[in-house]
Amino acid sequence: MLAEDLEWFTTLAELERVGAAAERLHIAQPTLSRMLGRLERRLGVELFDRRGKRITLNEFGRVYYEHARRAQAELDAAGKYIADLSSPANGVVRLSFLHSFGGWLVPQLVGEFRRGSARLTFALRQGPAEMVATDVLDGTSDLGIVSPRPAVSGIGWHGLLRQRLALAVPVGHRLAGRRQARLAEVADEDFIAMHPGFGMRRIVDDLCAAADLRPRIAFEASDLITVAGLVAAGLGVGVLPEEDLGPSSVGRVAGAPAEARRSGPVLIPLADAGATREVGLVWSAAASTSGAARRFRDFTEDWARRRRGIP
Repeated sequence: MLAEDLEWFTTLAELERVGAAAERLHIAQPTLSRMLGRLERRLGVELFDRRGKRITLNEFGRVYYEHARRAQAELDAAGKYIADLSSPANGVVRLSFLHSFGGWLVPQLVGEFRRGSARLTFALRQGPAEMVATDVLDGTSDLGIVSPRPAVSGIGWHGLLRQRLALAVPVGHRLAGRRQARLAEVADEDFIAMHPGFGMRRIVDDLCAAADLRPRIAFEASDLITVAGLVAAGLGVGVLPEEDLGPSSVGRVAGAPAEARRSGPVLIPLADAGATREVGLVWSAAASTSGAARRFRDFTEDWARRRRGIP
Protein backbone atom coordinates (compact mmCIF):
# COMPACT_ATOMS: atom_id res chain seq x y z
CA MET A 1 0.00 0.00 0.00
CA LEU A 2 1.03 3.57 -0.63
CA ALA A 3 1.01 6.06 2.23
CA GLU A 4 -2.32 7.53 1.07
CA ASP A 5 -3.85 4.02 0.98
CA LEU A 6 -2.83 3.52 4.59
CA GLU A 7 -4.53 6.75 5.59
CA TRP A 8 -7.91 6.04 4.01
CA PHE A 9 -7.97 2.41 5.12
CA THR A 10 -7.10 3.12 8.76
CA THR A 11 -9.64 5.97 8.83
CA LEU A 12 -12.35 3.67 7.45
CA ALA A 13 -11.40 0.88 9.85
CA GLU A 14 -11.64 3.19 12.87
CA LEU A 15 -14.94 4.84 11.90
CA GLU A 16 -16.58 1.77 10.30
CA ARG A 17 -18.86 4.06 8.29
CA VAL A 18 -18.12 4.80 4.64
CA GLY A 19 -19.95 8.13 4.68
CA ALA A 20 -18.22 9.43 7.81
CA ALA A 21 -14.82 8.26 6.57
CA ALA A 22 -15.33 9.88 3.15
CA GLU A 23 -16.30 13.16 4.80
CA ARG A 24 -13.21 13.15 7.03
CA LEU A 25 -10.96 12.29 4.07
CA HIS A 26 -12.63 14.90 1.84
CA ILE A 27 -13.40 12.43 -0.95
CA ALA A 28 -16.67 11.24 -2.49
CA GLN A 29 -18.33 8.25 -0.83
CA PRO A 30 -18.53 6.22 -4.12
CA THR A 31 -14.83 6.84 -4.66
CA LEU A 32 -14.00 5.46 -1.20
CA SER A 33 -16.21 2.41 -1.83
CA ARG A 34 -14.38 1.72 -5.11
CA MET A 35 -10.99 2.06 -3.38
CA LEU A 36 -12.04 -0.47 -0.77
CA GLY A 37 -13.33 -2.85 -3.45
CA ARG A 38 -10.02 -2.70 -5.34
CA LEU A 39 -8.07 -3.41 -2.15
CA GLU A 40 -10.24 -6.40 -1.26
CA ARG A 41 -9.96 -7.83 -4.77
CA ARG A 42 -6.18 -7.48 -4.59
CA LEU A 43 -6.06 -9.31 -1.26
CA GLY A 44 -8.64 -11.91 -2.29
CA VAL A 45 -10.76 -11.49 0.86
CA GLU A 46 -13.32 -9.08 2.25
CA LEU A 47 -12.05 -6.93 5.09
CA PHE A 48 -15.41 -5.78 6.43
CA ASP A 49 -18.74 -7.43 7.15
CA ARG A 50 -21.56 -5.42 5.55
CA ARG A 51 -24.77 -4.83 7.48
CA GLY A 52 -26.77 -2.30 5.48
CA LYS A 53 -24.98 1.05 5.65
CA ARG A 54 -22.86 -0.15 8.56
CA ILE A 55 -19.57 -1.98 8.01
CA THR A 56 -17.58 -3.84 10.66
CA LEU A 57 -13.99 -5.08 10.52
CA ASN A 58 -13.86 -8.85 10.27
CA GLU A 59 -10.98 -11.15 11.22
CA PHE A 60 -9.07 -10.38 8.01
CA GLY A 61 -9.73 -6.68 8.38
CA ARG A 62 -8.43 -6.57 11.96
CA VAL A 63 -5.19 -8.25 10.91
CA TYR A 64 -4.78 -5.85 8.01
CA TYR A 65 -5.63 -2.85 10.18
CA GLU A 66 -2.97 -3.69 12.79
CA HIS A 67 -0.29 -4.01 10.14
CA ALA A 68 -1.46 -0.90 8.31
CA ARG A 69 -1.36 1.09 11.55
CA ARG A 70 2.18 -0.05 12.29
CA ALA A 71 3.24 0.71 8.72
CA GLN A 72 1.76 4.20 9.01
CA ALA A 73 3.61 4.77 12.28
CA GLU A 74 6.88 3.66 10.68
CA LEU A 75 6.37 5.96 7.69
CA ASP A 76 5.51 8.86 9.98
CA ALA A 77 8.65 8.18 12.03
CA ALA A 78 10.76 7.99 8.87
CA GLY A 79 9.37 11.29 7.64
CA LYS A 80 10.11 12.96 10.96
CA TYR A 81 13.64 11.54 11.04
CA ILE A 82 14.34 12.75 7.51
CA ALA A 83 12.97 16.18 8.40
CA ASP A 84 15.19 16.24 11.49
CA LEU A 85 18.25 15.27 9.47
CA SER A 86 17.62 17.99 6.92
CA SER A 87 16.73 20.72 9.42
CA PRO A 88 19.66 22.70 10.85
CA ALA A 89 17.47 23.98 13.68
CA ASN A 90 15.88 20.71 14.77
CA GLY A 91 17.95 17.75 13.62
CA VAL A 92 20.09 14.76 14.52
CA VAL A 93 23.90 14.68 14.42
CA ARG A 94 25.23 11.14 13.98
CA LEU A 95 28.68 11.13 15.56
CA SER A 96 31.27 8.34 15.78
CA PHE A 97 34.36 8.67 17.97
CA LEU A 98 37.15 6.80 19.70
CA HIS A 99 36.44 5.29 23.11
CA SER A 100 39.12 7.50 24.70
CA PHE A 101 37.20 10.65 23.74
CA GLY A 102 34.01 9.51 25.47
CA GLY A 103 35.19 10.54 28.92
CA TRP A 104 36.06 14.15 28.19
CA LEU A 105 36.25 15.55 24.65
CA VAL A 106 32.88 14.46 23.26
CA PRO A 107 30.92 15.44 26.41
CA GLN A 108 32.70 18.80 26.42
CA LEU A 109 31.95 19.53 22.75
CA VAL A 110 28.37 18.25 22.78
CA GLY A 111 27.56 19.93 26.09
CA GLU A 112 28.86 23.32 25.01
CA PHE A 113 27.16 23.03 21.61
CA ARG A 114 23.81 21.97 23.08
CA ARG A 115 23.73 25.02 25.32
CA GLY A 116 23.19 27.08 22.18
CA SER A 117 21.31 24.47 20.12
CA ALA A 118 19.20 22.55 22.62
CA ARG A 119 16.78 21.19 20.01
CA LEU A 120 19.48 19.23 18.21
CA THR A 121 20.04 15.63 19.29
CA PHE A 122 23.00 13.29 18.87
CA ALA A 123 23.24 9.63 17.88
CA LEU A 124 26.58 8.51 19.34
CA ARG A 125 28.69 5.53 18.29
CA GLN A 126 32.07 4.47 19.71
CA GLY A 127 34.76 2.26 18.24
CA PRO A 128 38.31 2.05 16.86
CA ALA A 129 39.73 4.50 14.34
CA GLU A 130 39.06 2.19 11.39
CA MET A 131 35.38 1.98 12.35
CA VAL A 132 35.07 5.76 12.65
CA ALA A 133 36.51 6.25 9.15
CA THR A 134 34.25 3.55 7.71
CA ASP A 135 31.19 5.05 9.40
CA VAL A 136 31.62 8.44 7.75
CA LEU A 137 32.43 6.93 4.36
CA ASP A 138 29.42 4.59 4.23
CA GLY A 139 26.99 7.13 5.70
CA THR A 140 26.45 5.43 9.06
CA SER A 141 27.62 8.65 10.74
CA ASP A 142 27.69 12.26 9.60
CA LEU A 143 30.89 13.09 11.47
CA GLY A 144 33.68 11.38 13.37
CA ILE A 145 36.26 12.41 15.97
CA VAL A 146 39.43 10.41 15.52
CA SER A 147 43.19 10.32 15.90
CA PRO A 148 45.39 10.11 13.92
CA ARG A 149 44.13 11.46 10.61
CA PRO A 150 42.74 8.51 8.61
CA ALA A 151 45.04 7.40 5.81
CA VAL A 152 42.18 6.90 3.33
CA SER A 153 40.84 9.02 0.49
CA GLY A 154 37.46 10.68 0.41
CA ILE A 155 37.51 12.02 3.97
CA GLY A 156 37.45 15.66 5.00
CA TRP A 157 39.45 16.69 8.07
CA HIS A 158 40.07 19.59 10.37
CA GLY A 159 42.23 19.43 13.46
CA LEU A 160 40.74 20.06 16.88
CA LEU A 161 43.70 19.76 19.24
CA ARG A 162 47.13 18.22 19.66
CA GLN A 163 48.15 16.15 22.68
CA ARG A 164 51.62 15.39 23.96
CA LEU A 165 52.37 11.69 24.34
CA ALA A 166 54.02 10.28 27.41
CA LEU A 167 55.75 7.08 28.43
CA ALA A 168 53.56 5.43 31.07
CA VAL A 169 55.43 3.48 33.76
CA PRO A 170 54.42 2.02 37.15
CA VAL A 171 55.14 3.89 40.35
CA GLY A 172 58.64 2.88 41.46
CA HIS A 173 59.88 2.26 37.91
CA ARG A 174 63.53 3.17 37.34
CA LEU A 175 62.47 6.06 35.05
CA ALA A 176 59.60 7.35 37.21
CA GLY A 177 61.51 10.42 38.41
CA ARG A 178 62.62 11.55 34.98
CA ARG A 179 61.38 14.75 33.32
CA GLN A 180 61.62 13.17 29.86
CA ALA A 181 62.26 9.74 28.40
CA ARG A 182 62.78 8.03 25.06
CA LEU A 183 61.17 4.82 23.85
CA ALA A 184 64.62 3.32 23.27
CA GLU A 185 65.15 3.38 27.04
CA VAL A 186 62.43 0.75 27.53
CA ALA A 187 63.22 -1.34 24.46
CA ASP A 188 63.67 -4.52 26.53
CA GLU A 189 60.47 -4.16 28.59
CA ASP A 190 56.98 -5.53 28.06
CA PHE A 191 54.53 -3.11 26.42
CA ILE A 192 50.81 -2.63 26.99
CA ALA A 193 49.16 -1.44 23.77
CA MET A 194 45.82 -0.99 22.07
CA HIS A 195 44.53 -3.62 19.67
CA PRO A 196 45.50 -3.24 15.98
CA GLY A 197 43.02 -0.99 14.20
CA PHE A 198 42.87 1.55 17.02
CA GLY A 199 44.35 4.99 16.42
CA MET A 200 46.76 4.93 19.36
CA ARG A 201 48.13 1.56 18.21
CA ARG A 202 48.97 3.06 14.82
CA ILE A 203 50.68 6.03 16.49
CA VAL A 204 52.69 3.80 18.85
CA ASP A 205 53.71 1.50 16.00
CA ASP A 206 54.95 4.49 14.00
CA LEU A 207 56.89 5.89 16.98
CA CYS A 208 58.50 2.51 17.66
CA ALA A 209 59.45 2.11 13.99
CA ALA A 210 61.06 5.56 14.00
CA ALA A 211 63.03 4.56 17.13
CA ASP A 212 64.09 1.30 15.44
CA LEU A 213 62.26 -0.55 18.20
CA ARG A 214 60.19 -3.70 17.92
CA PRO A 215 58.08 -3.66 21.10
CA ARG A 216 57.28 -6.88 22.95
CA ILE A 217 53.49 -6.60 23.38
CA ALA A 218 52.43 -8.32 26.59
CA PHE A 219 48.78 -7.19 26.66
CA GLU A 220 46.40 -5.51 24.20
CA ALA A 221 43.34 -3.51 25.21
CA SER A 222 40.40 -1.70 23.61
CA ASP A 223 40.58 1.52 25.65
CA LEU A 224 43.27 3.73 27.14
CA ILE A 225 41.94 3.47 30.69
CA THR A 226 42.62 -0.29 30.59
CA VAL A 227 46.11 0.35 29.21
CA ALA A 228 46.76 2.78 32.09
CA GLY A 229 45.43 0.30 34.64
CA LEU A 230 47.61 -2.56 33.37
CA VAL A 231 50.68 -0.32 33.42
CA ALA A 232 49.85 0.86 36.95
CA ALA A 233 49.62 -2.81 38.00
CA GLY A 234 53.24 -3.31 36.93
CA LEU A 235 52.48 -5.48 33.90
CA GLY A 236 54.44 -3.39 31.44
CA VAL A 237 54.97 0.11 30.05
CA GLY A 238 52.90 1.98 27.51
CA VAL A 239 52.38 5.19 25.58
CA LEU A 240 49.46 7.40 26.61
CA PRO A 241 48.27 10.89 25.73
CA GLU A 242 48.30 13.60 28.33
CA GLU A 243 45.24 15.79 28.74
CA ASP A 244 46.88 18.78 27.14
CA LEU A 245 50.13 20.22 25.86
CA GLY A 246 50.75 22.19 29.06
CA PRO A 247 54.19 22.58 30.69
CA SER A 248 53.69 19.87 33.34
CA SER A 249 56.41 17.22 33.28
CA VAL A 250 54.02 14.58 34.54
CA GLY A 251 50.61 14.67 32.89
CA ARG A 252 47.28 12.94 33.42
CA VAL A 253 45.76 10.28 31.24
CA ALA A 254 43.18 11.92 28.98
CA GLY A 255 39.69 10.87 30.02
CA ALA A 256 40.70 8.99 33.15
CA PRO A 257 38.41 9.33 36.20
CA ALA A 258 39.81 11.01 39.31
CA GLU A 259 40.40 7.73 41.16
CA ALA A 260 42.38 6.31 38.25
CA ARG A 261 44.45 9.48 38.07
CA ARG A 262 45.41 9.17 41.73
CA SER A 263 46.38 5.50 41.50
CA GLY A 264 47.41 5.42 37.85
CA PRO A 265 50.81 5.18 36.22
CA VAL A 266 53.47 7.87 36.13
CA LEU A 267 53.47 9.72 32.82
CA ILE A 268 56.83 10.94 31.53
CA PRO A 269 56.73 13.18 28.43
CA LEU A 270 58.39 11.50 25.48
CA ALA A 271 61.40 13.22 23.91
CA ASP A 272 61.04 11.25 20.67
CA ALA A 273 60.37 13.33 17.54
CA GLY A 274 56.69 13.42 16.64
CA ALA A 275 55.53 12.23 20.08
CA THR A 276 52.16 13.94 19.83
CA ARG A 277 48.76 12.92 18.52
CA GLU A 278 46.48 15.22 16.56
CA VAL A 279 42.77 14.86 17.17
CA GLY A 280 40.41 15.93 14.42
CA LEU A 281 36.89 15.90 13.03
CA VAL A 282 36.23 13.87 9.87
CA TRP A 283 33.38 13.65 7.36
CA SER A 284 32.73 12.21 3.92
CA ALA A 285 34.04 14.59 1.26
CA ALA A 286 31.64 13.12 -1.32
CA ALA A 287 28.35 12.92 0.59
CA SER A 288 26.04 15.86 1.28
CA THR A 289 25.99 16.90 4.94
CA SER A 290 22.79 17.60 6.86
CA GLY A 291 22.17 21.08 8.20
CA ALA A 292 22.49 19.82 11.77
CA ALA A 293 25.86 18.19 11.07
CA ARG A 294 27.11 21.33 9.33
CA ARG A 295 26.19 23.39 12.37
CA PHE A 296 28.13 21.08 14.68
CA ARG A 297 31.11 20.99 12.29
CA ASP A 298 31.20 24.79 12.17
CA PHE A 299 30.98 24.88 15.97
CA THR A 300 33.95 22.51 16.39
CA GLU A 301 36.05 24.61 13.99
CA ASP A 302 35.29 27.70 16.07
CA TRP A 303 35.97 25.75 19.28
CA ALA A 304 39.39 24.68 17.96
CA ARG A 305 40.28 28.26 16.98
CA ARG A 306 39.29 29.56 20.41
CA ARG A 307 41.33 26.83 22.06
CA ARG A 308 44.38 27.94 20.08
CA GLY A 309 43.70 31.59 20.94
CA ILE A 310 42.75 32.56 17.39
CA PRO A 311 39.86 35.08 17.26
